[in-house]
Amino acid sequence: MYEDAAHWIGVHVAHAQDLWLDRTPPLRILDLGCGAGYFLYVCRFFGHEGLGLDTDEEPLFRGTTELLNVRRVVSRIHPQVALPDLGEKFDLITGHRVCFHRVARAANGEWTEWTPADWNFFINDIRARFMKPDGRLLLDFNPRPDGSSFFTRELRACFLAQGARIFRSKALLGAIPSRRPRFKQI
Repeated sequence: MYEDAAHWIGVHVAHAQDLWLDRTPPLRILDLGCGAGYFLYVCRFFGHEGLGLDTDEEPLFRGTTELLNVRRVVSRIHPQVALPDLGEKFDLITGHRVCFHRVARAANGEWTEWTPADWNFFINDIRARFMKPDGRLLLDFNPRPDGSSFFTRELRACFLAQGARIFRSKALLGAIPSRRPRFKQI
C-alpha cells in the first residue's frame, strides 16, 4: 500500500495545498507519525523544512525516509507522556491518518483509545514545547471501523474546549486556545 509512491505523493500534495503550503513563506514543520516521509518530501518542494517523528518498526518506512532524505526522530507517542525534546519549535505540526491514540485492541477487536485527559495532555505538551507563537497543529483522523467519525460527542467537546476548528476528520489547533486558527494563513 505505502510502496505506491506516486499515489501517496499525490495524496500529500493535496494535503499541502489544503494547508496553503504551496503559497506560504518557508515554514518549519514537524510531522507526527511521518511514516514513509512523503508529506515532508512534498513540503520540501514548496520550500519548507521538516522533521518527522515515528517508530522504527516498518522497514519500508525506514528505507523510504532514507531514500527521500527526510529527517526523522525515532519515538513512540504514548498517552500522558511528553514527547522527546527536539530542540526546536515549529510553525506547523501535522499528523495524517493518526493512529497513535489507539492504546490496545480489546478481545472484541475494538481499540481502547486515549481519553480526553490524554488528548489534553498531548495538546498542551505540543503547545508548550513545540509550537511557535503563531503555530498550528493539524490532526487528521481515520474514520472508525464502522465508518463513523473519530469525533465522538465527548472527543468533539474536548477538542472544541481546546480551541480546535473541526472540519470533517480534521482538527486544527493554534498556539492559543482562545484564538481559533485558520487552514489558510493570512
